[in-house]
Amino acid sequence: MRLLFDRVFKGSDEMLALAERTLDETVAELGESAPVNMPNTAYFLANHNTYLKKIVRTAGELKAAFPEVKQWMRRERRLADVFNTGYGTFMAAEVIEACKYAKSPDPYGGEYHGHLSDAEVRELGVPLVTGDIPGFVVIIGPAPSDEEAIELIKGYQSRAIFVFLIGGIIDQAKRMKISMGFPVRVVAVGPDIWQVTHIISFVNRAAMIFGAIQPGDREGFDHYTFHRIRAFVNAFDPVTDIVVACGAGAIAMGFPVITDDEHDMWKVPKSIIIQKNTRDFIETSLEARDIKIKVTKIDIPVSYSSAFEGEIVRRNDMWVDIDGSRSDCFELVRTREAHEIEDHSIELVGPDIDSVEAGGKMPMGYIVEVAGKSMQPDFEPVFERKIHDFVNRAEGVMHTGQRDIIRIRVSKTAYEAGFRARHIGEILYAQMMSQFESVIDKCQVKIYTVPEQLKELRKKATAVYDKRDARLATLTDESVEVFYDCILCQSFSPAHVCIVTPERLGLCGAVSWLDAKATNELEPNGPCQKVTKERIVDENLGIWEDVNECVHDASHGNLDQVTLYSIMVDPMTSCGCFECICGIEPMSNGVIIVNREHEGMTPLGMSFSEMASMTGGGVQTPGFMGHGKQFISSRKFMRGEGGPARIVWMPKALKELVGPKLDRTAKEIYGIDDFTSMIADETVTEEAEVLMEYLNEKGHPALGMEPLM
Repeated sequence: MRLLFDRVFKGSDEMLALAERTLDETVAELGESAPVNMPNTAYFLANHNTYLKKIVRTAGELKAAFPEVKQWMRRERRLADVFNTGYGTFMAAEVIEACKYAKSPDPYGGEYHGHLSDAEVRELGVPLVTGDIPGFVVIIGPAPSDEEAIELIKGYQSRAIFVFLIGGIIDQAKRMKISMGFPVRVVAVGPDIWQVTHIISFVNRAAMIFGAIQPGDREGFDHYTFHRIRAFVNAFDPVTDIVVACGAGAIAMGFPVITDDEHDMWKVPKSIIIQKNTRDFIETSLEARDIKIKVTKIDIPVSYSSAFEGEIVRRNDMWVDIDGSRSDCFELVRTREAHEIEDHSIELVGPDIDSVEAGGKMPMGYIVEVAGKSMQPDFEPVFERKIHDFVNRAEGVMHTGQRDIIRIRVSKTAYEAGFRARHIGEILYAQMMSQFESVIDKCQVKIYTVPEQLKELRKKATAVYDKRDARLATLTDESVEVFYDCILCQSFSPAHVCIVTPERLGLCGAVSWLDAKATNELEPNGPCQKVTKERIVDENLGIWEDVNECVHDASHGNLDQVTLYSIMVDPMTSCGCFECICGIEPMSNGVIIVNREHEGMTPLGMSFSEMASMTGGGVQTPGFMGHGKQFISSRKFMRGEGGPARIVWMPKALKELVGPKLDRTAKEIYGIDDFTSMIADETVTEEAEVLMEYLNEKGHPALGMEPLM
């Protein structure tokens, strides 16, 4: 049997030779001044940045860095040399892939995913910290059969594990017609082992984004990936030397390799695990990373997992479209007395979805009635908002919207599997009882599909929504006795703390003051704790002594003071999964706001990723601030600097989303009508000089405000 060290060194030599040949050919073809970069990232070639602390922008710079990559591949047969060689193999793989992207911005033409953007890294922030994604698997194939490949992928999906595919298993998944793509958390990275560099880049950027680990801090990266990224590798027989070399790097990062290949393979406890029965890969892998998954059993005929939340059911694939924009639809949670509820009663009033032809439409509304000694009416809208997640987790079912503007599509595949209206009720019952077991003792669901009945029920539901909104409107930062902190994100960003108030929700956009209140009631020792606000220091900036004490303790001493209403003075920290980022635009004396989905440039000359790279990881960056979308229209937004009147630019899609509320806020505070028409977007300009012309033409109020700097 060959020594494992020899296999690592031989494999790394293969990768290095291919990288050197590819680099030489690229430089000869494009020249040394040719740009070299991955798309939609602020971290350049992230693996070179991580390990060499080098920013590579051109083919010439990539060539100049190559000797340093070689130096990582030492041959002194110590464990550290094997690990260093693994990292060097990742960098050599990055050279190969960087050369492809130098020649084309989309070298895979949509057939494979390739590079993962910064926005995709950040998008996973919330599900990672909440546990909706408990871990990652990299599957290097092919599997012994197409059927086993689909069984493995589906098995991980059902457990909400994010799946990366490399090699022949991708072709197997295509033959078995499995849905793939980032939204469904099964990503076909590429056909060759060197595409693994994109996954390593993804992990290293997560360490920089969420953990504020700095380039060159080898010890910091190793500690972060080992303790905070729960990833592992499944490699099918035969495992080549070049795969073994990549495996050395994965093991160094804390990611165990599970394989069925015993040929020249050495068992290493907790690092290289040989599992001859490939159908036991899943359980072996989860045990190796100590991932424990709570599975809620639901009586429905399709798979159920958070992995399906991003699934899109297109018109040609749907059996039925339940469209709240065209008919009377709604969803409502109501509190009842225990004697009024028959537990686990699922009642359908009206025709089922099999009453329509394929591709047809029908109305639907449902009322989830709950009872419990600890249940409070304030929890109703919190539970209601979770319905979107609950229904979306059924494979082949798509849910959008909330309240009385919902849309549900059931695919033909789900319908043919037997999915019907009552299964929506089964999902809601099971998840309400599972997720909120500390306050809900009994639950029943009533589903209505009769148009005449729905019209009246929708009116009653709207009256409930209106009453809640009136109550919420009275909730201001001044009217409540306590705020709440939220440290959910500390699993990935150890120093970050959100302070959640009625007028400032969590920067992820997912945690409102009522959500935090409910979380505290449901889990008294959980991630959201009460924060008193009795010792005011500065009302305009939003500074309280007791809030600062809380932040100091919750951040483990990393922070001494935060302001809740300022971007310039000790702004609140960001973990990296913020919906938007706000930054100063010096020429206009205002700020621009860009949301994570926007891929273009801004008048600052920076993209979202570039702005965000200055802000995440639990650090305070005066002049830049991560925040949720709904905070933009708050009266407390940047109050310390004059408020929302400072906003001079934001993407058109974001402006349309927040525009109505922002216009109302601007009217209330400044007496300005149609304020959003004064805010430029990418259809006007991405240049600072043209922005100034537009603002002058519109008479934007920021031009006459006190200097920001």
